[in-house]
Amino acid sequence: MSKIKNAFANGKAFIPFITCGDPDLETTAAAVRAAAENGADLIELGIPFSDPTAEGPVIQGANIRALKSGTTTDKIFDMVRELRKDVTVPMVFMTYANVVFSYGAERFLATCQKIGMDGLILPDLPFEEKNEFAPLCEAHDVDLVSLIAPTSKQRIAMIAREAKGFLYIVSSLGVTGVRNEIQTDLSSMVQSVRQNTELPCAIGFGISTPEQARKMSGISDGAIVGSAIIKLLEKYGKQAPKYIGEYVKSMKTAIVA
Repeated sequence: MSKIKNAFANGKAFIPFITCGDPDLETTAAAVRAAAENGADLIELGIPFSDPTAEGPVIQGANIRALKSGTTTDKIFDMVRELRKDVTVPMVFMTYANVVFSYGAERFLATCQKIGMDGLILPDLPFEEKNEFAPLCEAHDVDLVSLIAPTSKQRIAMIAREAKGFLYIVSSLGVTGVRNEIQTDLSSMVQSVRQNTELPCAIGFGISTPEQARKMSGISDGAIVGSAIIKLLEKYGKQAPKYIGEYVKSMKTAIVA
């Protein structure tokens, strides 16, 4: 059974995103451990893809660097196997449908189950087409996490009722990236989710500061941060895990304060 619910068991959850293989998988593993040790409740691992349509320039750059360094899905699986010897927090993959499809969905999800991954997020998979992967995810105890965007509107109830693990609420239209201000009426989106499921929901896209994280987790059950962490990897390279640990600690402190 998925451990995703454990991430939300002790109050508001902080969820960092890390692109695997940027700048190399050794650094990724160290960053994951640093995040877990400093309060991350659930960790999203990005499997790099050449055309990451949901990503802004920061995470696009991370994908390019990771692919150039020779990162492959099999190498990421091996890294997770090692991480699971000491990292117990729930972890989910975030990638694109083509990555799973080209690897072989059955083989991909069977491996996820064996190595201890708890969920899968595919931002380019429309809700109406989720049955391409949902039965295999269920068969292998991997939660296929649904996203709800500002454009979902009347579809929110339908998506929430069939959701697994947790619901990823996209804060803004457009791609990932740091934003100075988030203007979407997220409270009404969360209210609609709450009326249709007991699953937790967390808000991502555009969150970078402790103040933003506090505000978003006040509305929902947690905050998801990607680009701000990738910027630390871009800036500090192999030395980044130390700074990622400090950043995670500051964000976790903000949302529980």
